[in-house]
Amino acid sequence: MRNRNLILSAIMMCGIVFGQTVTGFVGEGEKPLVGANVVVEGTKLGGVTDETGKFIIETGSGTFDITTSYIGYITQTKTVSVGDIVSSVSFNLETDVVAMSALEVLASRADEKTPVAYTTVTKEEMEIRLGSQDIPMSLNMTPSVYATGQGGGAGDARINVRGFNQRNVAVMINGVPQNDMENGWVYWSNWDGVGDATSSIQMQRGLSAVNLATPSIGGTMNIITDPTALEKGGKLKQEIGAAGFVKTTLNYNTGLMMGDKLALSTTLVKKTGDGLIDGTWTDAYAYYLGGSYAVSDDQRFELYAIGAPQRHGQNLYKQNIATYSQELAKDIGFDDEGNGYDPTAFAEGEKFETEAGRFYNQNWAPVNESYKGQQYWYMYGARTTDRKIGNLLNERENFFHKPLVNLNHFYDVNDQVRISSIAYRSG
Repeated sequence: MRNRNLILSAIMMCGIVFGQTVTGFVGEGEKPLVGANVVVEGTKLGGVTDETGKFIIETGSGTFDITTSYIGYITQTKTVSVGDIVSSVSFNLETDVVAMSALEVLASRADEKTPVAYTTVTKEEMEIRLGSQDIPMSLNMTPSVYATGQGGGAGDARINVRGFNQRNVAVMINGVPQNDMENGWVYWSNWDGVGDATSSIQMQRGLSAVNLATPSIGGTMNIITDPTALEKGGKLKQEIGAAGFVKTTLNYNTGLMMGDKLALSTTLVKKTGDGLIDGTWTDAYAYYLGGSYAVSDDQRFELYAIGAPQRHGQNLYKQNIATYSQELAKDIGFDDEGNGYDPTAFAEGEKFETEAGRFYNQNWAPVNESYKGQQYWYMYGARTTDRKIGNLLNERENFFHKPLVNLNHFYDVNDQVRISSIAYRSG
């Protein structure tokens, strides 16, 4: 008799424990939402919905706030009183409608389902890796990629992918190809400072998912600029470095205006410096303007303009290594197969008697400040311009501005049809 009473008591206790639970359903109308998170506020209790949208949580007795959340839906909370019996609650979630989406770019980008080897560098990673260098330098930790500043001025960086030089790497900004249509070349000085307005870069290695794949034998580099921010705010960044380097970056976002229909974002950059290599001074600006206007729930316009007017001295001609450092040239050594630096080069007269130093640049020379002559340069024809710095003359000087303007129109006709129209101009 005593054992039977213990068994009956245990059964009653189990009935009380299992009765102190909350069950429920989470869905959009009658459609179940599988994997929705359900938590009991103020506790560590919770669970997820099964394939039928149902959940069960053992809570104990009391009054609890039950919260459920699901990606793309508005989070919902309900209060439930739990006694000695099972309590039930249902959640009917609504789609989280954003007044206006961020800048949308129809660009050829790979994901985990695309059969392409790729690496994506986020904005946070770029701020750590890039600093004030040219954009390609942020990809130096990417497999099969080698980027170098080449010892030139600002914007003279070069990038190689899978052993192919920059002429065989497709470079795009927001899906718009930037390679020279004749020779495939890309001049990073045109985009000096654009890294401050970049949200991410994806490097696809080999022939890839791009629509215009002509130069992408080595790979494809797709730069996506910052989206139009929906919240008001801004930031100011100041960078100072060696050789008189000073860089100032200003960003401002208006947030949603005009009844949550319009938002504007802008970034301005000013960069100056004398350059570590002699005669590689820089005087550069960069600008970015992004805007988004929601005509209706189904129709939206987006506009962005980006460019970097700049001018800098260059160091492009290759020199014999002993011109910079005889000690380094001798340390390289020379073997029987003719590899290395031939020591007989030092015996050919006295042309290496005096080292020029590691910062030598044969493309410039000092001049008297009283000299007011113009600077000659050649870019698609002979031209002259006033010299930037009065006490020197640059034989190699870059003076360029390549603005890019995009106007995008998106129209959701219905759930199955969407029209995207994009017009762009590259100066």
